[in-house]
Amino acid sequence: MTTGTPTLVRSPQVGTIDLAEARDRELVVGIRHGDEEAFRGLFSRYAPSAKAIALRVVRQSHLAEEIVQEAFLALWRNPDGYDQQRGSVKSWLMGMVHHRAVDLVRREESQRRRAERTASQIVEIESDHADEVVDQIGLPEERRRVRAALDELPQEQRAVIEMMYFDGKSQSQIAEATGLPLGTVKSRTLLGMRRLRVTLIGVES
Repeated sequence: MTTGTPTLVRSPQVGTIDLAEARDRELVVGIRHGDEEAFRGLFSRYAPSAKAIALRVVRQSHLAEEIVQEAFLALWRNPDGYDQQRGSVKSWLMGMVHHRAVDLVRREESQRRRAERTASQIVEIESDHADEVVDQIGLPEERRRVRAALDELPQEQRAVIEMMYFDGKSQSQIAEATGLPLGTVKSRTLLGMRRLRVTLIGVES
């Protein structure tokens, strides 16, 4: 009569283990010898569970799939990374997937914070210093200096600033008119404004 209790086998290295774990370790041994069938067997066995773990962390299916693929690729490249003294094959694989997922979230959060800092710098430049430059442009005696300063800018920066302050276009309108990404327009504005401030009002960032 079946009791539902897993069948156990004796391992001389680690004592009693169940047949599923014994099979997993056999597959890892096969992978160490370059056995692609062993690799496919382990992948099909645990990829769904691994994706579920990654998905709970990253919350995007395509990212979860990439993490699982990277983890199993790491297994293929370095099967000796598994140490049976430290636990089962399954727990090792799931731990590796979870670790990679958490690392990805941390990297994306760090990138998001850097992007926000850059955006805030651009806003600060536009709000704190743009009016100063516009005031300089509005003074007739300064127009020659302004034109000379603009002529010293790289063409791509000069074009964006001229459209903004002479044509009255917003950065979004410039991006739409030129086909440039909005981030590129903002970056060119940032660099161009820095140079103009140095030339016109001696403010260097």
